Amino acid sequence: MSISHFWNMISFFVVGENMNRLKELREDKDIIQKDIAKILGITQTGYSKYEVETNDIPTDVLKKLAKFYNTSIDYLLYLTDERKPYPKSIMDIEKTSSK
Repeated sequence: MSISHFWNMISFFVVGENMNRLKELREDKDIIQKDIAKILGITQTGYSKYEVETNDIPTDVLKKLAKFYNTSIDYLLYLTDERKPYPKSIMDIEKTSSK
């Protein structure tokens, strides 16, 4: 098996799970795609493409989703099953204290 084939298989399983996790989180909050799309500043169609794996999720959108759902990007990307967000970084603390 080639490395390329291996990574395609991994991507298929992991990315598909990511989209299901996004849908689960959204449904847990009892909101529809249109609502989360508005929060993210994108169209419902654009958001839908993240859930159904048509488009990759940009980093800035991942950050917004993690903050909105009070979780980590790692959780959104299935790198962990721990839903609890990580502690704030020193950069976040400095940003909020300087306001």
